[in-house]
Amino acid sequence: MSTPVLDARDAADRLHSAAIHLLRAVRRVDEETGLTAARLSALSVLVFGGPITVSRLARAERVSAPTMSRLVKGLERDGLAARDASVDDARLVIVSATPEGRRLLERGRERRVAELAARLDSLSPEEVGVLGRAATLVEQALRRPPSAASAYAGATAERRWSGLSDDSTGSGGTSG
Repeated sequence: MSTPVLDARDAADRLHSAAIHLLRAVRRVDEETGLTAARLSALSVLVFGGPITVSRLARAERVSAPTMSRLVKGLERDGLAARDASVDDARLVIVSATPEGRRLLERGRERRVAELAARLDSLSPEEVGVLGRAATLVEQALRRPPSAASAYAGATAERRWSGLSDDSTGSGGTSG
């Protein structure tokens, strides 16, 4: 089986599509946690990134601070996260995952990995090796800053999309 030669744009397009399909394939095991995707994502930041302020958590998840406050309240209510005063600055509140939150997320990750492994069982050892090497390359690429050309393209697209709002706040909502 020969592999077609792709340029970076074509490879990125195929990788993007594969990533979306991969996430859809494992989404059903996420439902077993009983949490929404937004709450699981916020909990993941707390578990793997460590304690953080609500505002930094909101920025990491690209939501507003009030939205993140509601998500954190739900995580607290379920015993998955806790808020504590910062030891460095009493004005700051730090959110962290509880041991139960950590366990829930780790069990979810184990289920996702098991689901993916089951799907890879039909591949040859060589094909699995190729996927492992490809995953390493993707991880390396994501650690590097984007090229100037792609940074410009991203900023241009962001400006283009930001003008699509129907209201003056830029929130994307419609008025009236």
